[in-house]
Amino acid sequence: MYDLCMAPRRVNIAEAKAKLPELIDAVLGGREVVIARRNVPLVKLVVVKAREKPVFGRLRGRIHMAPDFDAPLPDFADYTR
Repeated sequence: MYDLCMAPRRVNIAEAKAKLPELIDAVLGGREVVIARRNVPLVKLVVVKAREKPVFGRLRGRIHMAPDFDAPLPDFADYTR
């Protein structure tokens, strides 16, 4: 069943400007917020996922490179002369 409490909240731009902190809290709480202009939806506020820091060497031993990976391809023999 559709939960009316979690229905997308649609606000106009002026209201979004005035209540931005409240709208951000709503999005962080799992609610969908859509900003509209003249009742036409324009944008949706979403939570940005934190980027995972790269760990060098994470794929060590999982990547295999063929010994001839840089050998000329037969289809390009005409271009390498």
